[in-house]
Order: sequence, then structure tokens, then C-alpha cells
Amino acid sequence: MASISELRESRLQKLRLLEKAGKEIFPAKTNKDHDAISILAGFDVFCESKEQLIVAGRLLAIRAHGSAAFLDLFDGTGKLQLHLKEDVLGKESFDLFVNSIDIGDFIEAYGTAFKTKRGESTLEVTEWKLLTKSLLPLPEKWHGLVNDDERYRKRYLDLLQNNGLRDLFVKKSKFWDVTRTFLKEKGFLEVETPVLETTTGGAEARPFKTHHNDFDLEVYLRISVGELWQKRLMAAGFPKTFEIGKVYRNEGGSLEHLQEFTNMEFYWAYASYEDGMRLVEEMYKRIAIEVFGKTEFECRGHKFDLGKEWVRIDYREEVLRQTGVDVISASDDEIKSKLQELHIKYDGTNRERLTDTLWKYCRKNIAGPALLINHPKIIAPLAKAMHDNLELTESFQPIIAGSEVGRGYSELNDPIDQRNRFEHQQKLLEGGDEEAMMPDWEFVEMLEHGMPPTCGFGFGERLFAILAGVSMREAQLFPLMRPEQRTEVEDE
Repeated sequence: MASISELRESRLQKLRLLEKAGKEIFPAKTNKDHDAISILAGFDVFCESKEQLIVAGRLLAIRAHGSAAFLDLFDGTGKLQLHLKEDVLGKESFDLFVNSIDIGDFIEAYGTAFKTKRGESTLEVTEWKLLTKSLLPLPEKWHGLVNDDERYRKRYLDLLQNNGLRDLFVKKSKFWDVTRTFLKEKGFLEVETPVLETTTGGAEARPFKTHHNDFDLEVYLRISVGELWQKRLMAAGFPKTFEIGKVYRNEGGSLEHLQEFTNMEFYWAYASYEDGMRLVEEMYKRIAIEVFGKTEFECRGHKFDLGKEWVRIDYREEVLRQTGVDVISASDDEIKSKLQELHIKYDGTNRERLTDTLWKYCRKNIAGPALLINHPKIIAPLAKAMHDNLELTESFQPIIAGSEVGRGYSELNDPIDQRNRFEHQQKLLEGGDEEAMMPDWEFVEMLEHGMPPTCGFGFGERLFAILAGVSMREAQLFPLMRPEQRTEVEDE
């Protein structure tokens, strides 16, 4: 078997052959006037009209048979079969094609529609033109991209050869389109908020840090989709806002976690978490039907039906039921003891992290759809406390397949309470908790000017990945990869 270097050299020789024949190797323009999907959709009409069609795309297969050849041309919309004959093209043009064109090259072809004896929709080529000469071969269909690292690094080849993967990202685009349309229909205004922040409010995660040269200022990439900014818009008089955008978290990756991903957050003035729960349930059902065409799913060992009744699960009661620990009254040592008994690793010793770690063990056993409610105040620093139990908050999280797929609450708009909670978070930071929330004192000042009762909610790509039955990393077009060592071919 020839090496990659040998195959590349062979293609370079073919490139020189084309140059010698006076052909442009990388032209900037094509006369393409039809795409594969439109031709195939109206093929019988094109057969009758004998209209000359101009197509362009990448060759995925070449089947030569003496003085004729069949080609598979892919243009991104579909695959179209082309037929080349020496007596139609002329010997010189046909021979040049056979001797210089490879699978992977991009060509432009002129031709008329006809059906083969086997009834295959085909274009009889009368003229061809090279658009791009590929110097490296495509991977073999069955043995090319052999592992995930190679697939992610050469995602363009993975997408080219994997119809299911391309369909996944068509669905992902529709996922966000349906979300956006739903919220706009409900009267929400789409906004844009800063990505660079001086404090990373709105979530608990380790941020990425960078330096703003002009201001000579340390800034952070945001870890939420403008939560504290959108709340400022509530104070400014906007009744409903939302944003869909990238967030960044400098922490470990896993089946459910990435360092860069897309989230949506909405804020709804004069609404409570009860209003939010009803809206979110309606939105998720709409996404399931319009994007996936169903409400029943199976993922990670769980089966769930978003179309059925969504049960409500009390945070404290569920942890007590599964572990025997009351997260409100138990001591830190009791929680640690239970974590050790369950063989669960935990980082840090503060109450917030211990409580959250214990809950994460419990959630894996919930198929859903469910709405987790009544989170302890210690793990919800931006949520309004319940009026009849100040230890709990008016908060909710949709749970499916053992995972949290969103988070919302009645937003805390009491500036005194918010200041106290930020001071607590500051102590956690000073104690070494890198995921504690950075205080934003200007946000507290805004609350002192007054913010109406508000419901906020956010969800992200995790929901899409679970409904699609893939990992978060697989649901990324181009996952972050360490730079690959250069090869001899690249250095030539």
C-alpha cells in the first residue's frame, strides 16, 4: 500500500499534467446553476426538457469502464451520479479526466439528465472543469477515521463521509431555531450582553481569565448568558428578554461538560418560578416535536416521555429518600460520612459543595421528565427564598435521563439579602473554592434602585445532546483539540 507521501506526490504529478494542458487548478469562479437536491426532485421534468444543467461538487467515487466512467458528485445538498463517455467528451478531454482527476477533487460539470437502464437518475456530462485539486486522499470509507481523536481533529472529513453526523448538526441548528421562535412568539426580546466581564456572575464555575490591554484590566470570559446583565434590563423596564450565546467554563470535560458551549437564558418580569415551570415544560415539548418528531426518548439507560406529566420532586425529600441524609439539618461530617459510604469522591469541604455532590449522586437515578424544586438556599445564591421557609428557594430544574437540563428560579431582588449572599460567596472564594460565585457589587446597587419580581431560566447544549443520544463533545462541530505534531508532508 502506498504511503500518504507517495499518494500526495502522485496527485502533484497529476496537478502538473493539468497545468501542462492549460487548465486552471484552483479557479475562483464556477458557473454552477443547479444543485443536486433540486435536480433529483424534478428529474423527470429535466429529462423531458433536455435542458443543459451545470453542477459542481466533490467526487466521492469514480467507476471507470474502458471508454466510459460513472462518478458520484456530492455538493452538500445531495449526491448525483454523472456519466462520462469518450465519444461525448472527446478523447483528449476524457483521457485528461481519467489520468488527472481523483476521488476528493472538486469539479464543475455540464450535462443533461437521463436514466440508466437500471433506472438511476444520472447526468450525461458534455463538458467538465476542475475546481479544486485535492492533494491528500479521502479516508477509506470503513478504515479511515479509526478513533474519536482523529474524527474530531479532521471533523471536515468525518462530516463529509457521515450522513448521520451531518443530520445531527442540521437538527442542532433547528433546535436553536425552534427555541428562538418559541420565545419570540411568547413576546421575548432577543438581546446581546457582554462576553468579557470584570466579575463572572450568574453561575458557579471556574472562569477563563484574560487581559484587556487598552484598559490594563484583568477580565473573564462569561460563565452564564448575561444573567446579571439581563436582570439589569428588567430594572430598565424591559418585560421579557432572552439571549442565545456562548459561555466558557475553565473546568474538566465529561459526557455532560465542556469548556465552551451554547446556552440560552430568558428573564421574565412580573413572573414567578411557577410561571417559568409552565413555560419551560411547554417549550421542551415543542422542541421535542419540531426537532425530533417525537416525545419519547431513550438515553444513558433511561427511558422518558416529555409528552407525559412532569412530576415535581422536592430536593430535600429526594436526597433524604435516596440517602437517608437531611441536607438541611445534617452536619457537614454526616454528609461527608455518607459520601464516603457511597464511595463518592468530593472536592472541598464547604457545605455548598458537599450538598451539591450528594444531590448529583441522587439525580442519576431519576429518568424524568421531572421538575426538581425547593433547592436549599446555600446552593442557589441568586434565587428568592421561600416566604414560609427561608432555608429553601423558589427554584426549579428540569431533570431527564439522570441529568439537569436547565435551571430557573424566582430571582432574588432583595438587595440586602443579595449582599449577604455575595459576602458568603466571597468567603468561599477566599477559602479556595474556585467555583464559588464572584460578587458583583454594582449588581447589588442596581437592586437597590429596584428590580421587579422576575423569573429567570437557562438551558444549554446538554438538553440537545441527551435528546439526540450523543455526548456533549460529539454534539460540537469542532471540539477543542491539542495541536497535532506536524508531519513531514505538512513541512514540505
